[in-house]
Parts: sequence; C-alpha cells; structure tokens
Amino acid sequence: MTLPTTDTRVTYPRGDTEATARVLHAAPRPDGLLAVVLDTTAFHPVDHAWPDQGPDRGSLQRGVETWPVQDCVVGATDGTALHLGSEAPVRKGTEGWAFVVVHLLDPGSAGGPVEGDDVVVRVDASYRAAVSAGHTGCHLASLALNRALADRWKKVVAADALGAPNFDALAIDTTTIGEASSVDTYRLGKSLRRKGFAVEGIDTAAVANAVNATLADWTATGAGIGVDAEGPGLTDRRRWVCELPGERAEIPCGGTHLTSLAGLGVTVTLALSDMEGTPVLTMDTRVTGAPAVRGGAGPA
Repeated sequence: MTLPTTDTRVTYPRGDTEATARVLHAAPRPDGLLAVVLDTTAFHPVDHAWPDQGPDRGSLQRGVETWPVQDCVVGATDGTALHLGSEAPVRKGTEGWAFVVVHLLDPGSAGGPVEGDDVVVRVDASYRAAVSAGHTGCHLASLALNRALADRWKKVVAADALGAPNFDALAIDTTTIGEASSVDTYRLGKSLRRKGFAVEGIDTAAVANAVNATLADWTATGAGIGVDAEGPGLTDRRRWVCELPGERAEIPCGGTHLTSLAGLGVTVTLALSDMEGTPVLTMDTRVTGAPAVRGGAGPA
C-alpha cells in the first residue's frame, strides 16, 4: 500500500474542526482497527514523545458512511512501513522520514475508507474547546507559578517567556491536560537543588494564593491568544502566543488553544507529596468560563 513521503498537513493549529481530505493510506492493524492517513486533517493526534494533550474526538465521513475515530496518533514512515507512536525508530525531522497523523477506525462489516477516497474530517468542537481551555490554562498557570517561586532560586537559571526563572521547565515530570483542567507534577529532587532551587519550607497555600492573584490579573485583561506556525506540516514548529498587556508570552507548543482570555477564570491548587523519597509538587489547574473554539490564525 502507498505511504506518504511528506508530513500530514494539519489545520487544527488555526482552530479548524472540519476538513476535506484525500485518503493516502488505509491498512488494517493487528488489533482489527484500520489505520488511515490523510493528506490534510483537522484532528489533533496524541504524541507519545510528550502526551500531555490527548487526541481529538470525532469521525471521518464518506458520503452517507461515517466512521468514528477510535484513536488518533502520530506515526512515522520511511515509505516502506508505518510506525505508530512509540514504535517510531527515529525522531521527528529525521531526513527521509515523513511524520503523519494516523486515524484509527473500526471499519465495520462494510469496510472503511480506501486509498483515493475523499472524506470529510469532523472534530467534536465542544470537546476540542474544553481541552483547548485546559491547555491554555496550563500555560498560564506555569508562567504564574514560575513568577511565584522566583525568589527561591539561589543561582541564575534559564528564564521563561516572561523573564522569570523557569521552574516549570526545570522541574516538570508529567503534564496531563483534560477538559478545562490540567495537572502538572514537579520533582523537587537533588538535581533541582543543585541548580539552586530552595526546596525546604515551601508554603503551598501561600504560593497558590500568589499564583491565583497573578492569574486573576491576567485573565481580567481578556488578552488575545494565537498559535504562530512556521508552516502547515505536522512537524513544523508552532508557538502559543498570549498578548498580555506590556508582556508577550511565547511558548513552543503543538496543542490547541482558545482565542482569548475573555470570560475565563483560571485557578490552581498546590499539594506536596513524597515519591520514593523525592518531594513532588502537584499543581491542579481549573478553567471556568465559556471557551470559544480557536479560529482565523495559523497556517492556511
């Protein structure tokens, strides 16, 4: 079966929840699902390298036939085989390899789409908006946390998008983005101490209060949000941009986001725990308000 030689063209960075596409590859998997690769898609896939945001929900449609997308993952191909998720033997950008969005369908008794078919990609817009709100809140909260912990650094370390010591980047262990929510865990171990961070005596309630005060100030501005992309391909670099008054925040990001902070509320709670002798800080972020689906910016 034919395999693509270029990256999938993706339209979710600009907020699209629908796309017309051509099936480039369709092949059964050992689990019975059909792996479908399109030339263009609005579906956000999960990336095993940093699976913070999961796949979109939705379907592919050909005429009156509709197939729900059971899962959507990043795949890699050198033209001879298609490798899904962690099966990929190379990193993104490796010469001679294409990175693609793989839609996994249950073909049913009638069979699924075949190579050469034209299909319509339909994404669940409500679910996308809720997850986009969670991802936007996650970025804002990380910046506010960096600012709240800035005075705990005894050495100079890399700064974040707003100039504060980048605790989030230096301590992050896992991030999970959900509907209007996110959970980040940070390891406060020996390596962080060696970098100059003072772990002892963290008052989680006081830090959370400082974070929430900053978040309240930022969301009250209704600042605009965009996703800047270097190109339309899956592996083209993209950056989340938030135009805060007097401050422009830019963070590399492959996920989906809202168009602005208007009407949003973002709050966090913090908790300290122990993981095999290492202190772990957990930040639970919640977003309230009526999120709007992104639209109008990004690659065409």
